Amino acid sequence: MDRMSIAMVGTRGVPARYGGFETAVEEIGRRLADAGHRVVVYCRTVPGGTETPPAEHLGMELVHLPAARRRSLETLSHTALSVRHLVTHRTDAAIVFNAANAPLLPVLRAARIPVATHVDGLEWKRAKWGGAGRRYYRMAEALAVRWSDALIADAQGIADYYTDAFGAPTTLLTYGAPLIEPGSDRLAELGLEPGGYHLAVARFEPENHVDLIVEGYTRSDATKPLVVVGSAPYADEYTRRVHSLADERVRFLGGVWDQELLDQLYGHSATYLHGHSVGGTNPSLLRAIGAGAAVTAFDCSFNREVIADAGRFFASPEDVAREIAGVEADPARAARDGRRSRELARGYDWDQVAAGYEELARSLATRAFPRRRPSGRRRPTAADLPPVAAAVESRPDNVVALPTPAEPPVWEHFRAAQQ
Repeated sequence: MDRMSIAMVGTRGVPARYGGFETAVEEIGRRLADAGHRVVVYCRTVPGGTETPPAEHLGMELVHLPAARRRSLETLSHTALSVRHLVTHRTDAAIVFNAANAPLLPVLRAARIPVATHVDGLEWKRAKWGGAGRRYYRMAEALAVRWSDALIADAQGIADYYTDAFGAPTTLLTYGAPLIEPGSDRLAELGLEPGGYHLAVARFEPENHVDLIVEGYTRSDATKPLVVVGSAPYADEYTRRVHSLADERVRFLGGVWDQELLDQLYGHSATYLHGHSVGGTNPSLLRAIGAGAAVTAFDCSFNREVIADAGRFFASPEDVAREIAGVEADPARAARDGRRSRELARGYDWDQVAAGYEELARSLATRAFPRRRPSGRRRPTAADLPPVAAAVESRPDNVVALPTPAEPPVWEHFRAAQQ
């Protein structure tokens, strides 16, 4: 099979403006399209948007569908509509991103559409989910194992987790790290100089340890300011805590969406402090090493896998204070770490990643994947699944006319996750 039709489901879609999944879809999808394959990406419509969304992006076909306007249901409701559309507009293979979408996989299997699930990180470890939310995500992981024809892990640590927890094999496909030669002309806009600041970039969520970084920095005798990029619209209490730990040396920039400016911030920092701990291979970390940043990272398997011998690690505010002091006392080592970061970034190549997805899609399309043995657990029935959206009418444009989906009544765990 030379030319395949491949669907990418479960993200906000492209153009990539949000996070790692969207970046992966854009980078992988554009390369698959350049290779001659038909790539269909399901995108979420923007509430209240007035512009007609594009029908195509970098060779990919786009299908725009709404989502429930509630954080805990946004992903699942949009994916339900995407799956309903997909079964009436078939493709040779489907890539579903996020194990949280696993309860919808039986619909694709019933339609005989082979599917791989990108399981992402250990979502149930995120502090934002309550007990019900964590139980939902643990259940979704098990369902992804049972109902996917293949599983994708973006870090060896994630692959090891699925082997240990479920005895399930995965295909290891990381993200790419763009090699960047950032200029420094934009730094003056922020009153900064190359090498004259420490940097943290993250959404303000507990598992990203922004509070630990800020607290550790304020305990240090650092002479260079700490620049913090990021925010969290749903985490007011945590944001207040982060700000309460800061002193006058900490500068909060909020979200920085100017990629050129952000790349310059990465590449010219004295050290980039990376606190992410549960999400597998992190695209922000890869971009930082691609820009030659010297990294000081939270000590977990995912970060050690990427940084290897190129940086420093921390697990407490005391560690942060010590490592920042070390960076300022030994800039020569920081420079060496930055050069080593770029060497390691060469091992994260989007062309190779896309080739891996192409190979996986071909094995799905030709049904060359291993059959799974049924487990001893009860097989979920249709009564366990959320109601799928009403029939989708074919339309001449790429915007499917559907109402915003109602809240699925059976997903108590998912709906309660924010309570």
